[in-house]
Amino acid sequence: MWRRGPIRTVGGMTQNRTALITGASRGLGLALARSLVADGWKLVIDARTAADLDAVVAGLGSSAVVAVAGDVASEEHRLALRRAVAGLGGLDVVVHNASRLGPSPQPPLDAYPLDALRAVYAVNVFSPLRLTQLLLPHLRPGGRIVFVTSDASVEAYEGWGGYGSSKAALDHIAAVLAVEHPELSVYAVDPGDMNTRMHQEAFPGEDISDRPPPEASVPGLRELLTGALPSGRYQARALVAPVEAVR
Repeated sequence: MWRRGPIRTVGGMTQNRTALITGASRGLGLALARSLVADGWKLVIDARTAADLDAVVAGLGSSAVVAVAGDVASEEHRLALRRAVAGLGGLDVVVHNASRLGPSPQPPLDAYPLDALRAVYAVNVFSPLRLTQLLLPHLRPGGRIVFVTSDASVEAYEGWGGYGSSKAALDHIAAVLAVEHPELSVYAVDPGDMNTRMHQEAFPGEDISDRPPPEASVPGLRELLTGALPSGRYQARALVAPVEAVR
């Protein structure tokens, strides 16, 4: 059962490393959460619905997880995430993974509804910036902030002007934040094409089964979370050698 309010806690809260992952009910966020839990991390995770988080928490088992249901575009929800982080005594890592694709199929810019574009920017740009503002005082020394971006932020793909421009703005936010906070490691990371629900929505009616699963991008993200890379923009799957190359 969900206790009064949106926060649910599972596990003994005994590990030393803590990460917040937005959009963790499926896709890349869920794959990363599973990987970190396996290594004993404490997690704060969110998704828009309590039912989705219930299933995730159950699947993650008895490890320390705080699940907060809500939309990252809501200030009330972002404040709830900050309270959850404060309750755990601080953070080592923030992963801004939650994203909004926008209309499906993707419209050209000359026909893009501005209300829909505002909704995309609310989730992809304003929410991660605002959540970062709220969480900065709770980041421990040497903390890391990861913004999940896209190749559409640097390549001009027809029909991707809305989503791509939002991710380009996110790239620049990450770059400037790194300059303004040299005591932190700040990354923008392109996970690459993945076989996820959002990617399927971007290509309605097409077969995307040839795309790698989100788990293929997790080792690169883990390198950002635990390695010694300087702040910057990276491609997740370029950070680790393919299995075939190391055999």
